Amino acid sequence: MPPLMRRIFWFINKFFMVPLFRLGFGPFFVNPLTGYIMVLKVIGRKTGKVCYAPVNYTIHKGDIYCISGGRQTSDWYRNLLATPEVEIILPSGPLYARVDEIPDPDVRRVLIRQILQNAGFAGFVEGYNPFTISDDELIHKSGDMPLLRFHPLGIANGASDPGGWAWVWLFAFFIVFYIIKP
Repeated sequence: MPPLMRRIFWFINKFFMVPLFRLGFGPFFVNPLTGYIMVLKVIGRKTGKVCYAPVNYTIHKGDIYCISGGRQTSDWYRNLLATPEVEIILPSGPLYARVDEIPDPDVRRVLIRQILQNAGFAGFVEGYNPFTISDDELIHKSGDMPLLRFHPLGIANGASDPGGWAWVWLFAFFIVFYIIKP
């Protein structure tokens, strides 16, 4: 991915997608055009702090899968290797899961294609059409792209739970409609 495109995605993710998911608005911003996005709450391998990483995903046979578009250099990917249990904020709700990497080429071929198709416009950033690329070419171009499987272990904290941000928009709604009278 070109550096400018990487910087644009970083900005949109940090200042738009992560806050929207933390506020509980995730379901309103995922669709086939913008892509199906989940937010990973990973623990920093050096700092120990919680970091948020929006990624595209697919669900297959009860597990959730995503790819690291930044390959093995993505900080969130390296953080997951250090701490493989993670909270996930899906548009439908939060989960707690354990992650592992999938090396099987047959599974990779099917699921990487599905994730890129679910990514909306971002699926084309790799420089090819995920709907029409041949299987052989897809495997070749995504060979160094880690495929991660998240096996759900339970429910995690959501936007309306302690530590979530749903109270912010509820509080703002209260201020606008009950205190500030037009």
